[in-house]
Amino acid sequence: MITVDQLTVSYGDFTAVDDISFIAQPGRVTGFLGPNGAGKSTSMRVMVGLTPPTRGQVTIGGLRYHDIPNPARHVGSLLDASAQHAGRTGREILTIGALTMGLPKTRVDEMLELVGLTDAESGRRLRNYSLGMKQRLGIAHALLGDPSVLILDEPANGLDPAGIRWMRGLLKGYADRGGTVLLSSHLLHEVEQIADEMILIGRGKIVARGDKATLLAGANTTAVTMATSLDNGALGNALTAAGHGVEPAGAGLKILATTEQVGRVALAAGVVLTDLRTGGAGLEDLFLELTSSTAREAVPGMAPVPTSGGIPA
Repeated sequence: MITVDQLTVSYGDFTAVDDISFIAQPGRVTGFLGPNGAGKSTSMRVMVGLTPPTRGQVTIGGLRYHDIPNPARHVGSLLDASAQHAGRTGREILTIGALTMGLPKTRVDEMLELVGLTDAESGRRLRNYSLGMKQRLGIAHALLGDPSVLILDEPANGLDPAGIRWMRGLLKGYADRGGTVLLSSHLLHEVEQIADEMILIGRGKIVARGDKATLLAGANTTAVTMATSLDNGALGNALTAAGHGVEPAGAGLKILATTEQVGRVALAAGVVLTDLRTGGAGLEDLFLELTSSTAREAVPGMAPVPTSGGIPA
């Protein structure tokens, strides 16, 4: 379990994280979502002891990171997949991690197989890795100590579609076995398919939280449906007569009504529907609306803090 309690991180007059509190529960994937510069990475650096909080605290299993014995055996992290020695091979990086944690070298082979890095790839030096390969190696390093908690910052960055699907299955299976997963991203579609709960953050403040259904239910957005039929004219007339707003949209119609309402009108009018789908505001639209006034590309004058692909012992 990760408990974030009134966490604030300030740099002079600038507040990167502004009094946030939430809990990431075991057996669940918690999505930590926000635009670039929202405070996600700063919060995660506090979690693993790389950045001191100005106020508040983060505990993992009731302890601050620095108070956990051999912390990398309990908390696996991926904050920057490139933050390893570029001249070392992937196998060397994992071997050093295993020795530091007191693990057998056989664990290295297990992790390489798990993340799909071949013997040839693991023998390459990190400088010759693609971004996707670095991400796979970083995930292997995070899982090396068989931790109960995973803290991952943009883990899908650089992965191809097959790699992203693999990562989703890996993390979902990890949570299903009782692990705690905190997954940061600025791209909702990467996270919403596996996240049990989502924390939306903008300019250092939490702007919304809950599962997908709860977030959308609280948005109070107007239902919009996209429909195509064998007779769009007749369908449009029937919908207008039923009091629904209708306008042309490509080869079909955009209707201010739910899919159920459109289906019932089409049935009553004897019109065959060939396509019927929700076209209203989705989670990404809600996210953009909630964070539009807080999005920023970068914080002037702030240099990135060096981090490790795993947790230093």
